[in-house]
Amino acid sequence: MEQIKKVVGTMFFQNGKLLIDKPRKRPTFQMIGGSVEEGETVREAAIRECHEELGPKAKFDESKIEFVMDFQEIATSDPNLKIHMHIFIYRGNLEGELTTSDEIEQFAWFGKGDDPSILSNTLKNEIIPYCLENGLIH
Repeated sequence: MEQIKKVVGTMFFQNGKLLIDKPRKRPTFQMIGGSVEEGETVREAAIRECHEELGPKAKFDESKIEFVMDFQEIATSDPNLKIHMHIFIYRGNLEGELTTSDEIEQFAWFGKGDDPSILSNTLKNEIIPYCLENGLIH
């Protein structure tokens, strides 16, 4: 039986742009998110990943994280790995300050006119088209 890894991503928006981050180990920007751990629901994983990647100074209301869609695809990091992405949206304003870490090198706000070559496959093929279709970025 084929292994499918569960992964989560959360979309944060500000001024018509999507928050993305660049891990130190990857050449492209990705969503705020990561793998679902043993015994964790996808929602719990999304909340944990937001806390880990945004840093201790970022403030958000966990109750405003809502599930919006899911899909399967091939992982950007491994062409032999199938992943099941669970996508959430934050229905509020991200407060405080974003903090880089050992894992995260940089944050960026991505809008309609920005260069898609910096994006992971998930962002390029699924998330940005969804955001454009739904008027979430401009």
